[in-house]
Amino acid sequence: MNIDLTGHRAIITGAGSGIGRQVAFIMAASGADVAVADINLEAAEETVKTISQNGGKAKAFLVDVTSRQSIQILRPKVESALGVCDILVNGAGWGVTIPFLNNEPDFIDRVVALNLMGEINMCHTFLPPLVEKGIRGWVVNLSSDAGRVGSLGQSVYAAAKGGVIAFTKSLAREMARHNINVNCVAPGPTDTPLFRSESEKLQAALIRAVPLRRLGDPSEIAYVVTFLASEQASYVTGQVISVSGGLTMAG
Repeated sequence: MNIDLTGHRAIITGAGSGIGRQVAFIMAASGADVAVADINLEAAEETVKTISQNGGKAKAFLVDVTSRQSIQILRPKVESALGVCDILVNGAGWGVTIPFLNNEPDFIDRVVALNLMGEINMCHTFLPPLVEKGIRGWVVNLSSDAGRVGSLGQSVYAAAKGGVIAFTKSLAREMARHNINVNCVAPGPTDTPLFRSESEKLQAALIRAVPLRRLGDPSEIAYVVTFLASEQASYVTGQVISVSGGLTMAG
């Protein structure tokens, strides 16, 4: 099945590395014009460089999704460069393993701001033009299997990602009347720079917990994200899809 995103414009946060970068690569290869948004502008520009070398169209943008003001500044810049985006992928996320009682208040605030409020504020900022202009749209939020079943040492992260799941389902109900599909992808342990920043002992334990006994490749998550942002998934909305090697098997 070939996914054709020609004529579509996608904005992807966290596209400077990891899963977000792979989503940008695959969507651009599928024909979409891509806004590569990241807090690390240099990394975003590297993503754009690779896309351009492969014949795709993309532009890098700086954004801090923990800042509502930064997100609001981003939208007119993207629309001026590429036009109104009909695909929104909330890929920015972050968390480290720390026992809950050792979490400092600033750490808790940052985890919630980045993993939950960033996605909420991106949707709140980028969806109005689609509704106002009657443009067909797609939203794919990145959660985590931690948000479905919990994760030792990641209580606040799991809470934020669980919030993303609830937000996705509720938003999908509201946006359905506007012909905007809203879905969620929940990755399991994935071979990203963030995962590799954990201790080797924890990495090994997580891999052992996966029935397929390996990490996911970022592209394996990105292909599912791209599918959910396409016409092939036109009758799918309000869903949470785990891409986790069987780590979570939710009914």
